[in-house]
Amino acid sequence: MKNFCSIAVLGVLFFSLVATTDADAQRFTRKKTYSSVGVHLNAMNYFGDIVPEADFTSLRFKSTRPNIGVSYMRRFTPRISVRAALAWGRITGDDAKSASQNEAENYPRFVRNLRFRNDIKELSVVGTIDLFENRGTYLKRPDWSPYAFAGVAVFAHNPKAEDNSGNFVALQPLGTEGQLAADRGAKGYEDQYSKVQIAIPFGAGVRYKLDRNWDLGFEIGWRKTFTDYLDDVSSNYVLSDADLPSAKAVEMANRSFDRSVHGPGQQRGDKTDQDWYIVTGFNLTYILPTNVRSPKFR
Repeated sequence: MKNFCSIAVLGVLFFSLVATTDADAQRFTRKKTYSSVGVHLNAMNYFGDIVPEADFTSLRFKSTRPNIGVSYMRRFTPRISVRAALAWGRITGDDAKSASQNEAENYPRFVRNLRFRNDIKELSVVGTIDLFENRGTYLKRPDWSPYAFAGVAVFAHNPKAEDNSGNFVALQPLGTEGQLAADRGAKGYEDQYSKVQIAIPFGAGVRYKLDRNWDLGFEIGWRKTFTDYLDDVSSNYVLSDADLPSAKAVEMANRSFDRSVHGPGQQRGDKTDQDWYIVTGFNLTYILPTNVRSPKFR
């Protein structure tokens, strides 16, 4: 599913870039370029170790959380614009909500009993390509504008989980999979992960022209990350509690109902798949007015 989506979006982007020739860009004068600002209200989901599979079949509406953002976009050619956006959102996962104790294949995940929430702050820059071109001014843009986008993002994250006292505890400083052990390399533990990461955003959307300056859009975008620790779960349980730095780390590292299934050194997550998150929702865009002069006649 993930590979199909990536190939499909990149294919659309490539086709549209080929269709926009140098001659097209030359006929689109600077007087027809324009900028816009927008606000975004979205839903946010994650795909990783605390869902059955990292694709749409694993989407759990109980784990959907809000995402809000602002953006600035500049149109450069009849099809191509560049958009910079700043957003905040939350992702969450819970074994108790995404796995059933009555299903044999999901029972190990249910008794694992892990959960998390993660507030993500994202700065992104993407290129957007419209399906329908507009060679005129912003006043002559199409009523409907389907588009695809892709780019790069940097995001800050900090996974947390609720402890036995009901307090949310930051998990990265605890080294729940042995990342802080003095001899972590010899025992096969990973290095401590960074709370600042890079992602590749891509997706598609459609804009509707409300009036001369306002557009309403709907968009769905995937974020391909390069970390498996959005949920603080990746590989195996530590070989010994002595490899954890504190009693709180011991509490948060293994919360299983059944230690015969989830004991020292046994599988905790799946490090062969990195985590993803997805942002879906609406955006309201205001086109900044430009001087559109009519031809003079003498």
